[in-house]
Amino acid sequence: MKPNTIDQVIKDLETIIALTAKTKSPLGYFASLYHRVTKKVNEGIHSNFFEDAARMEEFDIVFAKRYVDAFYAYQNNESVTQSWEIAFDLSKEFWPIVLQHLLIGMNAHINLDLGIAAAEISKGKNIDDLKTDFYKINEILSSLVNEVQDELANIWPTLKRILQRTKKVDDFLIDFSMEMARDGAWRFACLLAATPEEQWAELIHNRDLKVAQKGGLVIAPGWAASTAFKVVRLGERGSVVDKIEQLKVV
Repeated sequence: MKPNTIDQVIKDLETIIALTAKTKSPLGYFASLYHRVTKKVNEGIHSNFFEDAARMEEFDIVFAKRYVDAFYAYQNNESVTQSWEIAFDLSKEFWPIVLQHLLIGMNAHINLDLGIAAAEISKGKNIDDLKTDFYKINEILSSLVNEVQDELANIWPTLKRILQRTKKVDDFLIDFSMEMARDGAWRFACLLAATPEEQWAELIHNRDLKVAQKGGLVIAPGWAASTAFKVVRLGERGSVVDKIEQLKVV
C-alpha cells in the first residue's frame, strides 16, 4: 500500500530494518542508511529547507516507494530492475564490506530511481520548477557517502588507510557521490520529462543497464582494492545486526 506521508515512509523503512535484522541480512545496511536520509529530508521539510515542502513530501514518497517495492518484490522472487537485482544479490556474499553494500544500494536508488521519481511528480508541470529542491535533496543524499565512509572508517581504521592508499577507489567514491548522483540523475529526469510517457519504459531500461554496469565497479573495483577490502572485511567488528544498528538513526 502506498504511503501517503513521509512519516509512513519512515515506518515502512523501520519495518524493513526489523525484518533484515531478524534474518541477519546485510540488506539492512542500506535500509538503515535510507532511514537516516529520510529522517533528514523530513527535518528539512519541517524547517523550510526546501522551496515547496508539500511537493518535496510527495517526491520523497514516490522515491521511497520504488525502493520499498523493489525490496519486497525481491523477497517474493519477483522481477526487479537489474540495478536493484545486483544490489540485493550482493547480500548473499560474504566478502563485500559494509561500504560496498551501501554504495551498491545508493547506485540503484539515486542513479536510477531518483530521476524517475522526479519525472513522475512533474507530469503535466514544468520540471525546471523542481530543480532547486532536487539539488537540495541531492545535497543530503550525496553528502552521506563521505559521512558514512568516515563513520565506518572510525569503526574499522583499516578502511581509512586503504582508501587513502588506493587513490583509484577514493576517486571513484568522489565521482559516484558527486557527479552521477547529482547531475546524471537530474539529466535523466529531464530526459524522461521531455519524452512521451509511452516511451519511458525503453529509456528506463537503457538507463538501468548503464546504472547496473556502474554498480559492477562497486562489486569488483579491481584486484588491488578487492584484496584490500577482504582485509577490511576480516577486520570488521560486530555482527550484521550490530552494523545495522550502528547505521540506523534512532
